Parts: sequence; structure tokens; C-alpha cells
Amino acid sequence: MCAQMIQQRTQLEIEYARDTMPRSVLGMNAPIMEDYLNFIANRRLSQIGLKEKCPETTNPFPWMSEIIALKKERNFFEHSGY
Repeated sequence: MCAQMIQQRTQLEIEYARDTMPRSVLGMNAPIMEDYLNFIANRRLSQIGLKEKCPETTNPFPWMSEIIALKKERNFFEHSGY
């Protein structure tokens, strides 16, 4: 059930990418975005112990993972009692 939900959601995201990117922009297009969405779906499936849908898919945007994984710095004044 969970795998099916993730696969359905991924397919909807792929369709959205195709609709919103009919033409390529520098470094990004619908097929590359489809690879990324399948990569993310695989990661989510494996995180909950399920079989990956597209095990051959790799991350076409390795820089995005680095940005997401960066530790967020806090602004002193936003997180203090002052």
C-alpha cells in the first residue's frame, strides 16, 4: 500500500514536471527531473524498508543533496531571549 502510494505520487510529480517544462532550461528538463523524482522515490521506499521502483536511477542533481544536507545556521537574535 505504501509503495503504491509513493509510486502514484511520483507519477503525478512526473506528469507535473512534463507539463511545466515543455522546453529545457539550462541544466534542467523534464527527463532529468523524472530521473530525480524516481531517485527520491527510491530513497523514500528504501528508508521505509520497501523495494526500490527504479534501482538503476541515480541522482542527476548531486549538488541538490549537498544543499539540502547542509546544517542550517541559526541567527543568534532569532533564537535567543534578547
